[in-house]
Amino acid sequence: MTAETTRPTPPVAARRETVRSHHGEDVSDPYEWLRDKEDPEVIAHLEAENAYTEAMTSHLEGLREAVFTEIKGRTQETDLSVPVRHRDWWYYSRTIEGQQYAVHGRIAVGDSPDRPVLDPASPPEGEQVLLDGNAEAEGLEFFSLGAFDVSASGDRLAYAVDTSGDERFDLRIKDLTTGEVIDDAVTGIGYGTAWSADAAHIFYTRVDDAWRPYQVWRHEVGASAETDVLVYQEDDERFWMGVGASRDDRHIIIGLGSKNTSEFRILSAEDPLGEFRVVAPREEGVEYEVEPAGERLWIVHNRSHRDFELAVAPLGSSSAEEWRTVLPGEEGVRISGVEAFSGHLAVSLRRDGLTQVQVLPLSTAGLPVGQGYQVPVDEEVYSIETGTNPTYDTDTLQVVVESLVTPRSIYDLDLVSGDLDLVKRQPVLGGFDPADYQQHRLWATAADGTKIPISLVARKDVQVDGTNPGLLYGYGSYEISIDPYFSVARLSYLDRGVVYAIAHVRGGGEMGRGWYETGRMEHKRNTFTDFVACADHLVETGWVAPDRLAAEGRSAGGLLMGAVVNLAPERFRVVHAGVPFVDALTTILDPSLPLTVGEWEEWGNPLESAEIYEIMRSYSPYENIRETDYPAILATTGLNDTRVFFVEPAKWVARLRETVTNDPAERPILLKTEMVAGHGGKTGRYDAWRETAFEIAFMLDQLGATELRG
Repeated sequence: MTAETTRPTPPVAARRETVRSHHGEDVSDPYEWLRDKEDPEVIAHLEAENAYTEAMTSHLEGLREAVFTEIKGRTQETDLSVPVRHRDWWYYSRTIEGQQYAVHGRIAVGDSPDRPVLDPASPPEGEQVLLDGNAEAEGLEFFSLGAFDVSASGDRLAYAVDTSGDERFDLRIKDLTTGEVIDDAVTGIGYGTAWSADAAHIFYTRVDDAWRPYQVWRHEVGASAETDVLVYQEDDERFWMGVGASRDDRHIIIGLGSKNTSEFRILSAEDPLGEFRVVAPREEGVEYEVEPAGERLWIVHNRSHRDFELAVAPLGSSSAEEWRTVLPGEEGVRISGVEAFSGHLAVSLRRDGLTQVQVLPLSTAGLPVGQGYQVPVDEEVYSIETGTNPTYDTDTLQVVVESLVTPRSIYDLDLVSGDLDLVKRQPVLGGFDPADYQQHRLWATAADGTKIPISLVARKDVQVDGTNPGLLYGYGSYEISIDPYFSVARLSYLDRGVVYAIAHVRGGGEMGRGWYETGRMEHKRNTFTDFVACADHLVETGWVAPDRLAAEGRSAGGLLMGAVVNLAPERFRVVHAGVPFVDALTTILDPSLPLTVGEWEEWGNPLESAEIYEIMRSYSPYENIRETDYPAILATTGLNDTRVFFVEPAKWVARLRETVTNDPAERPILLKTEMVAGHGGKTGRYDAWRETAFEIAFMLDQLGATELRG
């Protein structure tokens, strides 16, 4: 038979005219019926889409298997994390070849305070298994941990399990002396837990119908959940909340935050039945975070400077008027956090689009001495962050450094001398050599003249000659930065000659708070035009061929994908939109949906502002599809995604197919739905690798880059 007679036929979603009110006007939406996942016709449609996607990509089975084998072959499957000391134990996790999930364990410190040297291939002598993810996940299609919280006494573990992907967890408490689960009464909780000092009580969050964490409850271990006590409820729908413990386990902290404003409440862990005290009452537009340490609070805040500053206050302070500046704000230098130890502070910040860690020694009086020093990194493009540092009284700080060519590397930093000791570098098998690759920082010019940073990596033998396939990744929302990072899976692109780049567009936080502010609300279009400018720059400078450029983004980065293919469909050959927020206007117009009310401070409120409505309508991907050729598109989603409902990509794909002029054989538009998964996709590592291999194979095929370079 000819290819024409065997070509699969794409599913066609039935048009059911639904009239919705959009800011005073009635709008017909023929695909809104796809929202109801309890409707058998909706499930049947998604399954038909999956079957079509599989049929259209069946010729890639060999390539998918090759990419999966490459990821697996480069990964040290039996491995061990760096043991971290907390009180009387060394904690770590280990993975075992052939098993999907990590085993979490610990060994006693004993007579030796030095970090133990452990063999990844065998369980350490004296190991106590805290949790075996493989045993917990047995028989389940989906398994994800929320909380994993050992009590200060070290004899109880609280962990929370999600088995569907909807990010609602069931709480379990294990007695670590017997290994038995002694309490599973609390179900349907959100993220975050905190123990009382005696481990008799645990605090947790609950979410409302819109999946907003809005309550903190106190549970007595061993008691019925019906006796749990509500200790705080946040009624302002803009605010989310979390609960956790301080580094020294002395305090229980409730954090509350909208997109513009925050507030913290604190309680002694010795007095779990007491009342939480407000650190500083919320002020509209003022954001702050607190780090209790000894008899002080260290506060990072934007009360006086939009790029934040560091302040100190007495532990018992209850007003921002008591905050004393110790590290003033500097334009373009975003202070993002502080960790306090007995003799030093570690301040996380970003400058010129790159992260930094600054160490400030403390005097005997407990205040900073001078400006300290910056932890050095000798690479053009990199990321540095503090690692796992649970111990307050220490002279060693764990820091993590990686780049586009350097695998994730964990160092011990001597806080006094500033010396770095490499403890572990992520092993990459299969003959990987960082010297075989090149990385660069490029700068594109946006339409308004703003310089947009690009992080780029390619094989060393790639020439800047205008012939290369390329992939441009982007996000650009919520002040979230996509900092340079190492990826084993990315090597499957690079070793086929693909140039991989990250566009650090406005709306993210790479260049300070101003970078975020000029890519949100009424300025949101800058995010999209910045990305197109970065794409143009890759082509104009010869890094990528004009007809061989791919684009990828996930979640709010999926909104970016939908917007840029409407703006410049001719620029991209193929696009992967993961869990994409592509029906943004519909979502933001409906306050009953998860995230919507809190999102009004990110995107604007189109219910109250005609200007915001028109701005959002001008870029919302679902509303702006054009009758022209588009790139090939792969949209991926999860049926149980709470953050971005599956209906958004389902509707988007249906409207794309009825509007664009693509030849579906050459540039297909595909939808792939994981039927038991949420926002993060599959959870077992082998399952996740296969999912990644599917996506990579599709992109490589469309780019004409399926063969490994010699």
